[in-house]
Amino acid sequence: MAWRARARGLTVVLLDRGALGAQTTAVAAGMLAPVSEADAQERALTRLALESARRWPAFAAELADVSGIDVGYRESGTLVLARDRDEAEGLSRELALRRQLGLAVRELLPSQARSLEPALAPGLRAALEIPGDHAVDPRLVAAALAVAAERAGVTLRPNAPVARLRTRDGRVSGVALEDGEEVLAAQVVIAAGPWSDALDGVPQDARVPVRPVKGQLLRLRDPDHEPRAPLLERVVRYEGGYIVPRGDGRYVLGATSEERGFDTSVTALALHELLRDASELVPGVLELQVEELLAGLRPGTPDNAPVLGASSALPGLFWATGHHRNGVLLAPMTGEVLAAALGGEPGDGGREFSPDRFSEVTA
Repeated sequence: MAWRARARGLTVVLLDRGALGAQTTAVAAGMLAPVSEADAQERALTRLALESARRWPAFAAELADVSGIDVGYRESGTLVLARDRDEAEGLSRELALRRQLGLAVRELLPSQARSLEPALAPGLRAALEIPGDHAVDPRLVAAALAVAAERAGVTLRPNAPVARLRTRDGRVSGVALEDGEEVLAAQVVIAAGPWSDALDGVPQDARVPVRPVKGQLLRLRDPDHEPRAPLLERVVRYEGGYIVPRGDGRYVLGATSEERGFDTSVTALALHELLRDASELVPGVLELQVEELLAGLRPGTPDNAPVLGASSALPGLFWATGHHRNGVLLAPMTGEVLAAALGGEPGDGGREFSPDRFSEVTA
């Protein structure tokens, strides 16, 4: 958002309470999966996700060109797998839904899936191939965006926690930092992920309900990556988890979904279940080395859709939060929608994602 807003001629200051992109972004797996995540009850979100995915190749190339950082964009596709008859029946329903929505998906025999990914277990029951679901490395994306934004003239201020939104004469006037410093601004975007609803100074009728959804995961690596073929080329998804290859011998294995507030502890039970489920489909994951054990917080809203755009309850206040599982996927569209809104241009966010939808329900 900061990068795109600066390109429109706005003066932009980005305030992060810690290191840039060190919270939810740093823990994200980086799946760009609008087809895998498609839901018949969330068609507006599916449309937004598909449009954002369509923009990702050019977005990644532009970021690499401007920053000099390859963000790890991979177009190898996704396999969705079933281990038993119940999961296979669920996969059939998922196939029918995606065909109903006009999304590209191919049903595979287990032998066909294993020919694409030889590391898959022989007991595989069914599989779907989704060529349009891709992946990226969120940590590299965050690093590239920081360089691109700074080179464009954005003032980046890490380790500058915001304590309070400031208002004057019924509109936003800036923010106050925890150390007492005030940053004046005609417009403020709250993009604090699961902490977005905790900022003081936001009037009750302008607030949006955002809660933390905990996710635990492992980052694994193959110490013998160079001499042999990678364990997996494609993202593998299944009931209870996923494995995302980075293409350099590293893999992300995740992720739980837990309603535990702001708890970011890593538990033995969660790691056991993640490894158990993954090894039933890809036994070779048990030979990988553990690089990191992580727990992060996703920002969730009551309707599981993001909050994008201006608040009509408080002039000058904008929101970009509530992306839940799709923050990295929706990055290109979020940047464009918010930059357009900040510049007074018509946006593509749609009323379905307006922050006003929550205040209207309350009223």
